[in-house]
Amino acid sequence: MADITSRVHDVLPSVLDDLEHLVRIPSIWAQPEHHDDVHRSAAEVERLLREAGFARTQIVEAGGAPAVIAHHPAPPGAPTVLLYAHHDVQPTGDPALWTSPPFEPTRRGDRLYARGAADDKAGVAAHLAAFRAHDGNPPVGVTVFVEGEEESGSPSLVALLEQYRDELTADAIVIADSANWSVGVPALTVSLRGLADCVVTVETLGHAVHSGIWGGVVPDALTTMCRLLATLHDEDGAVAVEGLHHGTASDLEYPEDRFRAESSVLPGVEQIGRGSIVQRLWAEPAVSVVGLDATPVATASNTLAPSARAMISMRVAPGGDATAHLDALEAHLLRHAPFGARVTVERGEVGEPFTVQADGPAYDAARSAFRDAWGGTEPVDMGMGGSIPFIAEFARIFPDAAVLVTGVEDPDTRAHGIDEGLHVGEFAKVCVAEALLLQRLADTVR
Repeated sequence: MADITSRVHDVLPSVLDDLEHLVRIPSIWAQPEHHDDVHRSAAEVERLLREAGFARTQIVEAGGAPAVIAHHPAPPGAPTVLLYAHHDVQPTGDPALWTSPPFEPTRRGDRLYARGAADDKAGVAAHLAAFRAHDGNPPVGVTVFVEGEEESGSPSLVALLEQYRDELTADAIVIADSANWSVGVPALTVSLRGLADCVVTVETLGHAVHSGIWGGVVPDALTTMCRLLATLHDEDGAVAVEGLHHGTASDLEYPEDRFRAESSVLPGVEQIGRGSIVQRLWAEPAVSVVGLDATPVATASNTLAPSARAMISMRVAPGGDATAHLDALEAHLLRHAPFGARVTVERGEVGEPFTVQADGPAYDAARSAFRDAWGGTEPVDMGMGGSIPFIAEFARIFPDAAVLVTGVEDPDTRAHGIDEGLHVGEFAKVCVAEALLLQRLADTVR
């Protein structure tokens, strides 16, 4: 352990330099004007893996963004580990809201700030660090798979997994795209909620009309939309859509003061729903309105709006069926149309939830590696309220592999948000843990 830890710290400066180089590339696959940048990012990832000593590297596509596969063969009798990350990133939002430019990596205190500094180019960097710590010759086979469109829903991922199934088959799969419980406490993610979304349109008029002449008799679409959206929750804020699955979370305590600090809930704003915080975050369905199209205040006049649109995002508790949940949401919206308004639902994407029985040699090896990398701190098994739908696809296509969901993030990483940042000290521990994991997975077959 001491030797591997020392080697990680030896290679860490170069790994951080490579991470800063990667995050300078605005690899936003969701924006067509950045598609060339995504191809450039893939080329840089391939170069870094090739120069790290992988025997075979390639850039692959299946009708979507470029991904990178690198392979180091297993010694005789040793297992093979697949290490996953993605090199595409979320759009930045308004760059003026960032403390420093989103694609200029900047150190402030313990963190490196930039879009993708954590999610998930730090996952790529962690894989590089673990491989370099073994001088490019780990005691297990290592395949690295770096996707290029995770932030766009991974539309071509299944095709890639099917096409390159033989090259990607492994005994254990490490998905480095999640988070730890807190700074100083490592975690394995053992469950994630699924995702389903839709756009609902409410129409009450053929065209806008004068609010004074017709108001009080004719319902405007925006008020009608508000009433419809209000039916999604009961008086306690719990989801009121019928037929949804409710799971059971662990008894891990999430103190309210910590929850409020990490979520940035304003003073005086109450929690919604019922049950413990982790129960509601990890094992209950959630419904949120994430977008609304209506007349802007700046251009509003005294007229009744004829139509309004809203995007609704649903999170599906582990054990639920995402398509069935979208069916239930659509039925609820149509059934609760206020005032006889015309309500239409445009179905969006679905992603299945994920849960794993995290026991066996691979999980024991991971917990042991985490414990040592964090100086004796016991790792926790945690759920995740967010969704990583492709994990269910990995589990389906590679049913014999142990799937370990790890990550470089912490509760203040602000992934997808303004001022995304990587805690550099925690990142070093992640790298040590992954390097130790490669060693201990080899020990599981001896």
